[in-house]
Amino acid sequence: MNSAATNVASHLSVLAAAEPERTAIVLAANPAVSLTFRQLHEQSDRLAQGLERIGIRRGVRTVLMVPPSLDFFTLTFALFKIGAVPVLIDPGMGIRNLGVCLAEAEPEGFIGIPKANLARKLLGWSRASIKVTVTTGRLWAQHRTADLLRENTGPYPIANSTAEEVAAILFTSGSTGIAKGVVYTHGIFANQVELLRRTYGITNGEIDLATFPLFALFGPALGMTAVVPDMDPTKPAKVDPRKILKAIEHFGVTNLFGSPALINAVGRFGQSNGSKLPTLKRVISAGAPVPAKVIERFTTMLGKGVEVHTPYGATEALPVASIGSDVLLRETRHATDRGCGVCVGFPVEPVQVRIIPITDEPIAEWSDEKCLKPGVIGEIAVSGPVVTQSYFRRPQANELAKIPDRTLGVNWHRMGDVGYLDVKGRLWFCGRKSQRVVTKGGTLFTIPCEAIFNTHPAVFRSALVPWRQTSGLSNISTDQRSVATKAVLCVELERSAPAHDWPKIHQELATLAQRFPHTRTITTFLKHQAFPVDIRHNAKIFREKLAIWASHQLGEPASENTEAVALPPTEGDGI
Repeated sequence: MNSAATNVASHLSVLAAAEPERTAIVLAANPAVSLTFRQLHEQSDRLAQGLERIGIRRGVRTVLMVPPSLDFFTLTFALFKIGAVPVLIDPGMGIRNLGVCLAEAEPEGFIGIPKANLARKLLGWSRASIKVTVTTGRLWAQHRTADLLRENTGPYPIANSTAEEVAAILFTSGSTGIAKGVVYTHGIFANQVELLRRTYGITNGEIDLATFPLFALFGPALGMTAVVPDMDPTKPAKVDPRKILKAIEHFGVTNLFGSPALINAVGRFGQSNGSKLPTLKRVISAGAPVPAKVIERFTTMLGKGVEVHTPYGATEALPVASIGSDVLLRETRHATDRGCGVCVGFPVEPVQVRIIPITDEPIAEWSDEKCLKPGVIGEIAVSGPVVTQSYFRRPQANELAKIPDRTLGVNWHRMGDVGYLDVKGRLWFCGRKSQRVVTKGGTLFTIPCEAIFNTHPAVFRSALVPWRQTSGLSNISTDQRSVATKAVLCVELERSAPAHDWPKIHQELATLAQRFPHTRTITTFLKHQAFPVDIRHNAKIFREKLAIWASHQLGEPASENTEAVALPPTEGDGI
């Protein structure tokens, strides 16, 4: 990567000059509230001047706690123009985890809605490091965005940022471990914009329904109008499908990015009501594996040739691979139903994907010779221009997740996922490495096992978890303790499935397990009311929480035909 100037905010200045009166941002709930590309450019210029004047300058880490809105976009582009470093932390991860992330980031600036600023004051977030506070309202901060806009006029010179210069710190969800700050450079952002444009054929002038805040940032950079939907972005599973469908129809939306939970909710409603979405050119869904039946249901609303795309990636590397619904529904879903994992498509060029032997230990140096052959499940490692190189102030996490490649002079990133490449070069996802279930009889991977049972018409989703007998084990080694006594399958039924049918469903699942070699040892099934899931996508299953729940239900080895009393459903504490 070269060091040429590549500030991500430059996309906005180009669009403002070329199409000044085209709408850049609009609120679905109130279409009168909008900004053209010229207005977005000018307002972010004025905010940049004001923020720099009060002390938020180039390189200053600045927490941004503003939900999707006009303020969110103007402030983000203002920070990029300055060359400041926005720190984005999802408030849905919970107060305690949020405080830990803020302490780790040691920000000097804090910009937030009044509620976020009040929480900062009451809880003492980063009190020692924060020097400048800004509110989008009236209270709880030193400065107001309204004043900053009013006090400044004229163009602002965009910082001449290099590709290697830090552009932002985006915290991971913490849904499968400790939340970590991922260091994004301006070069990575620029490469992501181009890869997304090329991979999905996004063209200038399109309309994007911005249901996911982080992806929404790419809308204006890709030349799309961003429609901010009338929904709580932290609860996509509880979205009102009618509002989503109305927004798509009213604004002529061409691009929809939604979590699997949102796609499921809108698809169910749309199919049952015969809804059609003729303006959509593509649908993109990510954040967790999207079941084929969910994709199939949504495609009934789409025009001929329009696909649901499911990219694979993470905060640390996105996009890595992608697959469209045509291939998925016609070909790979059948292999998924047989327990082959979920095909996430071919790697997105020039991203490189390799499969390495599974280990929970650091890897000191990259070696092509140790990569596994096609068809062999291992840990997924990636390298390329959209792959981040480090976590912020997390040396131990860097040691565990990054593999130095002396030849290329970059780090390979260990995705923390397991999977394999097939003979065609497509990537198949088999679950999180940390969630594999190791038993005396062998290792079971979550996705290949769960897929078998998810084919049952009464099953909404399932989760494979370990159960370890806790009594009488005081004299065994730590390594022996890590081996599960047995694998347990937690089951969440479709809402339409009668509760009294569980004994029959249980027996059918037990019979289904015996049909496949890798599921034959699964003989314990627990019915759960509603799985705990992440708050960002409402789709990643907290299997670690389910494992604790299952152990409480089972205690000592219990009857195989167990109908457990479900805990109250939760939305989790991660994103």
